[in-house]
Amino acid sequence: MPASELSKWESGGRYLQASLFGNRIFCREYGSPNAAPENTLLLIHGFPESSYSWHKIVEGMSALFERVVLFDLMGYGFSDKPTENFTYSLFEQADVALQVWQQLGVRGGHLLAHDMGDSVATELIARHVSGMLPAGFSAGFQSFTFTNGSMVLEMAQLRLGQKALLSRLGPIVSKLSNAKTFKQQALSAHGNDRLRQKDVDLMWESCQLQDGHLKNHLFIKYLNDRRRFEKTRWLPSLGLVREPIHLCWGDADEVASVKMARFLKAEVCTSATLTVMPEVGHFCQISDSEIWVDSVSGFYQSLR
Repeated sequence: MPASELSKWESGGRYLQASLFGNRIFCREYGSPNAAPENTLLLIHGFPESSYSWHKIVEGMSALFERVVLFDLMGYGFSDKPTENFTYSLFEQADVALQVWQQLGVRGGHLLAHDMGDSVATELIARHVSGMLPAGFSAGFQSFTFTNGSMVLEMAQLRLGQKALLSRLGPIVSKLSNAKTFKQQALSAHGNDRLRQKDVDLMWESCQLQDGHLKNHLFIKYLNDRRRFEKTRWLPSLGLVREPIHLCWGDADEVASVKMARFLKAEVCTSATLTVMPEVGHFCQISDSEIWVDSVSGFYQSLR
């Protein structure tokens, strides 16, 4: 990716201090900071992405919401990537999200997530249904939208590279990562040929910031949390949600198969709205942004 594109993205945002961890978090906002929670959209990106992954859909979402808030999770994009005093657990990433929103004065909003962001969102839901969100988030979540993420881990078809990063050889695998292997893994996960080379380059360049590509074995450990707490904490919490839930899935995904979304709809959150995007792959908001915006917009328009 041309450096000017990354620089332009950074120049349009700002850095916040995550007081609980003492690290910098990069964020961007669109629209009015005074927007009501029902007119606020909160975005959480996936692995191995960053807030830049939303750049193609921001305009479409800004047409629906008065305020759109996005940020880089710890370890991603322009946010800090510490190797000490932070384990990259889903619990810590949920803390980071809440700290960002608190510092921006967000009292609530519609939550939309992708990939690993789905898992962060399920931890936020667990706190939501148990009444454990911070007092400043008084208006709470207005709705939840999940897109193509491994929310039922036993149904996920992890790529060879993901499995290697999770193994004891993870640090070595990280050190050996390069643009060629990254492209192979991304295209394999995506599931079709509609993810452009430029878009893969965007993700790779973002991963390289602060040598993040050498630390992927740390970042991917969230899947261990998924394995440990999914059935006892996160999936049961989904079943207790009273707010609208939207499962918006590209059916070409080779990692988080559409079977996962159908299982969630049938067995976990039966009142959820399920939208299947035909022939759309894993990185749906990047490869098929127009289809993605139309699919997501339909749900939000139905709430009004």
